Amino acid sequence: MVGEKIEQAAKILQEKNIDLWLTFARETSSNPDPVLDLILGAHCTWPSAIILFASGEKIAIVGSLDMQNIRDHAPYQVIGYRDSIRDELLGILHKHDPKTIAVNYSTNDVMADGLTHGMYLMLTEYLAATPYIDRLCSSEAIIAALRGRKSTGEIERIRAAIKETLQIFDLVAEKVRCGMSEKEVASLMVEAMQARGLAPAWDPDHCPAVFTGPDTAGAHAGPTDRPIQPGHIMNIDFGVRKDGYVSDLQRTFYFLRPDEVQAPEAVQHGFNVIRDAIQMAAAALKPGVEGWMIDQVARDYIVSQGYEEYPHALGHQVGRSAHDGSALLCPRWERYKNLPFLPVEAGQVYTLEPRLNVKGAGIATIEEIVVVHESGCKFLSEPQKELITIKSA
Repeated sequence: MVGEKIEQAAKILQEKNIDLWLTFARETSSNPDPVLDLILGAHCTWPSAIILFASGEKIAIVGSLDMQNIRDHAPYQVIGYRDSIRDELLGILHKHDPKTIAVNYSTNDVMADGLTHGMYLMLTEYLAATPYIDRLCSSEAIIAALRGRKSTGEIERIRAAIKETLQIFDLVAEKVRCGMSEKEVASLMVEAMQARGLAPAWDPDHCPAVFTGPDTAGAHAGPTDRPIQPGHIMNIDFGVRKDGYVSDLQRTFYFLRPDEVQAPEAVQHGFNVIRDAIQMAAAALKPGVEGWMIDQVARDYIVSQGYEEYPHALGHQVGRSAHDGSALLCPRWERYKNLPFLPVEAGQVYTLEPRLNVKGAGIATIEEIVVVHESGCKFLSEPQKELITIKSA
């Protein structure tokens, strides 16, 4: 996948009219630049320059002890140094004389903000007496395109992770019962994940995140000893990592009271509203539309049904990370900077995950994953169309 993404990067540089893209980093096992998993697939120890040109040329200037490891992982011309990277780096710049040099800083996108302040100071010190100090620009647009435009191989890996996740959700539906705690449900899922040789898609403290009943913790909290009771909605947020790519899905369950044969109308209606909001958003999702417009479709519908608006984005991109890529399907809130206004592109993979509160029962939410194609989008996950109901023991 690294070789494939490096080739894609050259085409993106040409498209964005950027001559050279420089990733400048050190001790990346402790402080990694997020882009290195795409364009290198290995760690660097000493100050290192990973350089990609619009021409397709690719050079890695690394410490002499890192040279063989880089050669083993990615198809770069590898140049080693012992004392300082300065002379080798300036030599490459003088030879190629790039008019634009993209480096990894961004106020909008965390995935494009990997250049540390210390490395920036080092770089500008090296460039201070050269014309290149005035040719630096942000690589945000490059990284957004590179992470967002998934190849066929990347989509197949995401699809494989989704399949594993849905099978584990099916296992939960078979085994979960009233009286089990959130932690016990989570343990059931973790055991199934480990038995399949998989890793969690995000922080294992809250992957899975399990919430049962009213007044549960926030969306990014871990499971507790709180027991499932009849009349509770339970929602689970879970994903796995498989072959370097991840899933991120949510499913909603309802635990019937002894005298119930189906969920009460308020619970069923809340679930239906979420399900239908996702379908409406998916129908509107296509290349060229700004992300906030898709969020608004789901948000307006949920509010029109008498619920408060959800306090987060409708959807984020998924890939090598659960929160991958730049553009979001999100409201025009200050915290999201320019991300709501970025146009959707073909090849991007998004979650769709609105939520609402059913008073006295819990949170109804579903999270699906879709891939954008030239004329719309396609679900990669099999959508949850029916509320999963569990009988009381």
